[in-house]
Amino acid sequence: MSETFRIGCLADGFRTDVRSAIKKAKALGLQGVQVYATGGEVSPDMTSAQRREFVDFIESNGLILSALCGEIGSFAEGQDRAQKIEFSRRILDLAVELGTNIVTTHVGNIPEDKNNKDYEMIQSACYELAQYADSMNAHFALETGKETCVVLKEFLDTLGSTGVAVNFDPANLWMCIQDDPVAGVYTLKDYIVHTHAKDGVPDPTARWGWRELPLGEGGVDFPNYLKALKEIGYRGFLTIEREVGEKPEEDIAHAANFLRRTISENAL
Repeated sequence: MSETFRIGCLADGFRTDVRSAIKKAKALGLQGVQVYATGGEVSPDMTSAQRREFVDFIESNGLILSALCGEIGSFAEGQDRAQKIEFSRRILDLAVELGTNIVTTHVGNIPEDKNNKDYEMIQSACYELAQYADSMNAHFALETGKETCVVLKEFLDTLGSTGVAVNFDPANLWMCIQDDPVAGVYTLKDYIVHTHAKDGVPDPTARWGWRELPLGEGGVDFPNYLKALKEIGYRGFLTIEREVGEKPEEDIAHAANFLRRTISENAL
């Protein structure tokens, strides 16, 4: 087993209920799971007893919670911005009580122009969230792929904190905006607290202009990507995210085996 990385998956990737997904993750020999927490069985509305029972259930399956997923939309839009900030705080409270200090999220497209109104609105919201996360030694982790790593780093630098940090998704960077994931690791090295393991390619014929593929079959250079993560001192989860395909359990198993093999072959 690698001393550098732990392998987990998004429970949602199994396309079943959360508890069945946790059992499937255990059966595949994974070390952790990430769970959506904006509604349903896992949400800030859970009672204290439900929270304790859920932690016991995860631990009884030999897993840990790598992060919660708390995506609730852009902070640059609508009159419900204050409610979104408050709900994000509640999700972070839940995360800490469930045993993780990371909530991954999207906050909207960060413009390159710092004078753009959207930039100012997202920045002010993230500043509030960063201060709250700092008070708990925790992180709201923004997922890569909406903007280049350079633009994201410059934005994060304005916050003066790692309370808002990075959930690094190499496939999003390559598929969506053709930004180099390996170079991006070095650019964002001070902020990476969680990662998604996903692969894919740009595809102008596809609906969204890109196509997700099984790990190792897309454009992400995983050996050098993982080497870069190791070099910057990242010692966290590689959380498999699989959003397409007809056989999710087989795909997640393939991804886990691919990561184990790549780690072993490159002595990571």
